[in-house]
Amino acid sequence: MVTAVTNLGRSGLYDWLLQRVTGVILLLWFLCVGASIVLYPDMTYAQWHGMFEGTAMRVFSTAAVLSLASHAWIGLWCVLTDYLTPRLLGARAGLLRGIASAACGITLFTYVVWGLEILWG
Repeated sequence: MVTAVTNLGRSGLYDWLLQRVTGVILLLWFLCVGASIVLYPDMTYAQWHGMFEGTAMRVFSTAAVLSLASHAWIGLWCVLTDYLTPRLLGARAGLLRGIASAACGITLFTYVVWGLEILWG
């Protein structure tokens, strides 16, 4: 049974809804960037840089970076709690799940900081 400690107090409905909202944000961001690539195939670096220089695109890209991190965190948490179980791994499952969760959390945090530095630095 999953306890409030392992899911950080979230509910399944909250996770489901957050996955859907972040998925829509990511879809819209990819469609926006993809449309720019298709509509302007000869885009130079200066034009590409100019597109991401605007505040609206920076805010939209920041929302996409944060959405990607939260989407990935929930997905990875689900996978880790489904497959790193005592039934499959025995008594060391909790320790392995904790280590894997920490590694995923550190990696995602690094990617968010890196993304924000690229966008706003």
